[in-house]
Amino acid sequence: MTSGPYTSDATPLAHTDALVLDYLAALWAATEDLDPDLRDELMTTVADYIALRRSAGGTPAEDPAQILRRLGSPESLAAAARRGRMPAHLRRPVPAPAVPTAPSAGAEYAGLALLTAGAIVLPVLGPFAGMLLISGSPRWSAPHKTAAWVLAAGPALLGFALVVLGVLFGGGPDSLVVAYLMMLAGGFVAALTLLPGLTARRHYPQGY
Repeated sequence: MTSGPYTSDATPLAHTDALVLDYLAALWAATEDLDPDLRDELMTTVADYIALRRSAGGTPAEDPAQILRRLGSPESLAAAARRGRMPAHLRRPVPAPAVPTAPSAGAEYAGLALLTAGAIVLPVLGPFAGMLLISGSPRWSAPHKTAAWVLAAGPALLGFALVVLGVLFGGGPDSLVVAYLMMLAGGFVAALTLLPGLTARRHYPQGY
């Protein structure tokens, strides 16, 4: 073989391999006047094109001689590169941009359920878990989520403090009932303020 990055060793080559290497060597020589980066890009693209179709196998179109005929002469590829464009059959397909899908409303309904029914079973943990789900939803704006956090957490913290004070200072059952109702009220009020957002337009991030 001649100069260039595509050289052979002492191992005898199959006829089809020799055809490919001769073609690449001719292309290397024909593109001597190109910008080095453009020359390397063309050589790499052509080599990948040949390798991809040879590895597919199974049809006459994958025969190296046929592949080279489909590529065209090295001179025609070099001329196209000089005109500043890659031949159409060598262009790599551009992946189609992913279309974002709207998040499911299941987590949002679950969040509201935890704020209400969850507060009955777990007065503090239920609303807290519900607000975590609400916070990750694009349906409500940041001010709405902040207000819901205040409405849910404020009464829950006050109720919890009332329970602690009742235990420390011997408060009766009435104080526990009041604390429990306060915890429930916070979750329910927060859910009521968020409920209209289920039918309103979602606040999707940019790109949705």
